[in-house]
Amino acid sequence: MEKRKFGKTDMMVSVLGFGGAEIGSLQPGDPEAAKQVDRLLGSAIDAGLNVIDTAECYGNSEELIGQAVSGRRQDYYLFTKCGHAAGLPYEDWDPKLLAESIDRSLKRLKTDYVDLIHLHSCSEEVLKRGEVIEVLKRAKEAGKTRYIGYSGENEAALYAIRTGEFDSLQTSVNLADQRGIDLILPEAREREMGIVAKRPIANVAWASGAEPPKNEYATEYWKRLRKLDYGFLQEHPQDAVATALRFTLAMNGVCTAIVGTNNPDRWGQNASLLEKGPLAPGIIREIRERWANTAEDGWVGQV
Repeated sequence: MEKRKFGKTDMMVSVLGFGGAEIGSLQPGDPEAAKQVDRLLGSAIDAGLNVIDTAECYGNSEELIGQAVSGRRQDYYLFTKCGHAAGLPYEDWDPKLLAESIDRSLKRLKTDYVDLIHLHSCSEEVLKRGEVIEVLKRAKEAGKTRYIGYSGENEAALYAIRTGEFDSLQTSVNLADQRGIDLILPEAREREMGIVAKRPIANVAWASGAEPPKNEYATEYWKRLRKLDYGFLQEHPQDAVATALRFTLAMNGVCTAIVGTNNPDRWGQNASLLEKGPLAPGIIREIRERWANTAEDGWVGQV
């Protein structure tokens, strides 16, 4: 599995990372669920994946990850997020909440530290108050995280980048979500930030055909893709996904693409998609030109 330098940090990250949202609905006390996650993460790490990304509000995700692979802590980089109450008795973005949420995440993940904590898509207004950034900086000083970052989109992400406080940016980059490629990524690269692409295959929204998918994010992408009308999405499903994934990884500055699944066989399938090699420049140019000629004003980054 190809690895890329993660900005100016000391991390060399696998181009595919594991996104922990989808396993969050599984129950930690269910032996079968525990086996499923153990197999999923264990096989992925064995095959070269070294990025696991989760969040405070992804249901039972942190706890399941801690149960499955805390004993292999030196084999992967562990990213989480904070900002949403997710069961704690505070309002979102309360500085006390963030501090307690970070401690809770460490306990759930069965580790003394994480490699990276992202602010979980807070608004530009919250960022400007500065308190949430200070909480992350204190966590870094205390050794609870090695690096800090911002996860989000659009002008809020641009503001976060320009503060100069963050080591990492996590943002949506895919066939149906390209505004940030021009608005956000250039400044993140200039500041040598590690860039994590989320939703790199646009939730495979095109696969639902003539009927919109039930997922909120996928529905918005489905609407956009109907208008973008990329011909290659009519190819064999695996070929279409391969093109979508390789497009995201071809964007300048992207270090790793986070793909979520609760299917233990999916990691190997996703990894095999990259065996085709880099996407041809002509295809990349076609995708970018189609976006430039078709995108509507409301097609902003999906938070």
